[in-house]
Amino acid sequence: MKLYVVPTPVGNLEDMTFRAIRVLKEVDLILAEDTRTSAVLMQHYDIHTPMQSHHKWNEHQTCETMAERIASGTTVALVSDAGTPGISDPGFMLVRECVRRGIEVECLPGATAFVPALVQSGLPNEKFCFEGFLPQKKGRETRIKTLSTEPRTLIFYESPYRLVKTLQQLASYFGEERPAAVAREISKKFSETRHGSLAELIEYFTEVEPKGEIVLLVGGAPEPEKKVKGNKYKHLAENSAEEE
Repeated sequence: MKLYVVPTPVGNLEDMTFRAIRVLKEVDLILAEDTRTSAVLMQHYDIHTPMQSHHKWNEHQTCETMAERIASGTTVALVSDAGTPGISDPGFMLVRECVRRGIEVECLPGATAFVPALVQSGLPNEKFCFEGFLPQKKGRETRIKTLSTEPRTLIFYESPYRLVKTLQQLASYFGEERPAAVAREISKKFSETRHGSLAELIEYFTEVEPKGEIVLLVGGAPEPEKKVKGNKYKHLAENSAEEE
């Protein structure tokens, strides 16, 4: 009994790993966020494993039942439309239920959009804060205000239809000169990353309509200048040196 969490390509189908293909062929059942979307991938790699829908609209109702099936001996693979399940996609609830029941869960390494976007952004990446999607309405402004002092590089997923508005809201709290980058269509044919200040990105995407799936990255808040305190023992050290 086991649940495999299997990342799938975020764009280019060649980003699929050999191991992921093998696992999807060997399991008893594939849980897919959208079976129609996943069918394209399965057909491409000649995978004929039965599929069943598992998405945000039904996961609350199906998690326990599916965990029971896995516990009874069914080996299951979980996939989302693109990337790693559980990262801004359905998956967490089923994983949590399996862990609660002592069922083994194994997540395969693989594609997720924010990692290549972060690395190619040119922003500091030794520490970062992944926020996923900002709240669309309630709590959105409060969350942005809270993040304005976050020193780590910030990563957001955003819709192309809300991108300019989000950039404007961030600029109002972070400052227009805060460095940022917009990566879109990661690993696809028209993949592009735009770099600049928030003000420059607002100007660009106001003129050029953003399209495709977007990762928005914003540099962390600069650390406040630290005041150098005088060393109250400095004169003692200097006097000692003179005596010697």
